[in-house]
Amino acid sequence: MGASEDFLSARDFLLTVRDDYDRAVAEFRWPELTEFNWALDHFDAIDPTGLALWIVDEDGAEEKLTFGELQARSNQFAINLQNLGVRRGDPLLLMLGNITPLWVTMLAAIKIGAVIIPTSTLLGADELADRLDRGGVRAVVTTAALAERFEGLAGPDIRISVDHPVKGWASYADATQLAITYRPDRPTHGGEPLFLYFTSGTTSKPKLVEHSHVSYPVGHLSTMFWIGVRPGDIHLNISSPGWGKHAWSNLFGPWNAGATVFVVNQARFDAPELLREMQRCEVTTFCAPPTVWRMLVQQDLASYQLSLREVIGAGEPLNAEIIDQVRSAWGLTIRDGFGQTETTAMCGNSPGQAVKDGSMGRPLPGYAVVLLDPDGNPADEGEICLDLSERPLGLMVGYRDGDSATSDATSGGYYHTGDVARRDADGYITYVGRTDDIFKAADYRISPFELESVLIEHPAVAEAAVVPSPDPIRLAVPKAYVVLARGYEPTAETAAAILAHCRDRLAPFKRIRRIEFAELPKTISGKIRRVELRASEQGREGRSPGEFWEEDLR
Repeated sequence: MGASEDFLSARDFLLTVRDDYDRAVAEFRWPELTEFNWALDHFDAIDPTGLALWIVDEDGAEEKLTFGELQARSNQFAINLQNLGVRRGDPLLLMLGNITPLWVTMLAAIKIGAVIIPTSTLLGADELADRLDRGGVRAVVTTAALAERFEGLAGPDIRISVDHPVKGWASYADATQLAITYRPDRPTHGGEPLFLYFTSGTTSKPKLVEHSHVSYPVGHLSTMFWIGVRPGDIHLNISSPGWGKHAWSNLFGPWNAGATVFVVNQARFDAPELLREMQRCEVTTFCAPPTVWRMLVQQDLASYQLSLREVIGAGEPLNAEIIDQVRSAWGLTIRDGFGQTETTAMCGNSPGQAVKDGSMGRPLPGYAVVLLDPDGNPADEGEICLDLSERPLGLMVGYRDGDSATSDATSGGYYHTGDVARRDADGYITYVGRTDDIFKAADYRISPFELESVLIEHPAVAEAAVVPSPDPIRLAVPKAYVVLARGYEPTAETAAAILAHCRDRLAPFKRIRRIEFAELPKTISGKIRRVELRASEQGREGRSPGEFWEEDLR
């Protein structure tokens, strides 16, 4: 069989046994693809009349594109990128919201073999400069409104605006004059790099995760299986471009199955409007982070006559109360799962299987998951690891700019996730927490070190430690414990000045929302014991006397 046939054979097997977990795990095998280009070999072969992309904007405007229309547009833009000088292996920074050019650019870049660096539209100039430098970016695709953030930044030499003209920038619209057929210069080797994702780590700079032409497109067969998406489904995923989950569920998961990617764009989340659109457009599969689910259950869910068959939670565990409310209203159980930017979905509550509330399910087809105790021995509670003797196709190639980081993450014959879980007698895995201090706020991963580095730049801050503070909507928000420098008083004015300093230097999702002036607990060697601060936050009722919240200081 050829590459596309091997891929489809593996895909069709998972679609056939979607409700038979035991058979799927026992019989699934990753396809062996020496040469593979997902956009050319798979996407372009999908029924061209099928609906591929459906975008609903806040003003009621809609855009629908078939697989054939996206094939033609991406072919044109692929030619345009090459005409501008983008070559196979060139890093391309993609900084767009959920608009059609995002998907066109992704497909075009895959076709020509460019290396895509998905980037959040929330990032500021300093963070962009770091990505341009460490990513070796050759080309950038963004909007005219965001183009100004690149002013004064070194590189890239190829800059493209997808909407309004920008002086010195090429125009996305130029592609409409080009041919709608595309011929690659040569076959794509499956191991060639395709994605570079920046992800938070324990150091001040995010790690740079590399995925190949097979590890992400083909690796997301596990994600397709977990979601339960089928050909012809209308799939809605609430996720921001620039992060791995967007590629999981707004690109590869649904399009591996030949389903429709459905998007509702909202400047501010509006639960009733989202539900109305889900009802009107007959969404069948829906994935959302816990923050969204917590807002949705505040509505009268039972009053909406939806076409949903599958509902998914991702990003962090959901509490039983929310799962029960959704089950009562819709007769559907939210199915949780687990993966990382470095992987595709590796654990999940798959369709048709009993769901244990609070558990993220069992290892998905193609993933050999092992829990290792601190001594490196298999255990019922320990770090979530992958056995590299059965290396899953969906595991990253490695960290692009850190050989030592890659070797550390894959030491002892295992890939180490840095997350801890426990497994019950039935094989169900329940998430416990991180082995380090990284936490999630509103579904974004936060590195305390990065925020602390910004804090101590302020002259009033002598020392700082950032931990998650419980929040009813976001689950957690970043809170800073601050030791003041000599000459500064622990007042509201001081707190406001420090928070403003951080606000100007951090993306909104990283914003420190609370601050408390206090001494920091330390080990004998002088290291800060964040574990004590985290425990204090979890057990706290009300605010401390020296604590200030951002919303009170505006």
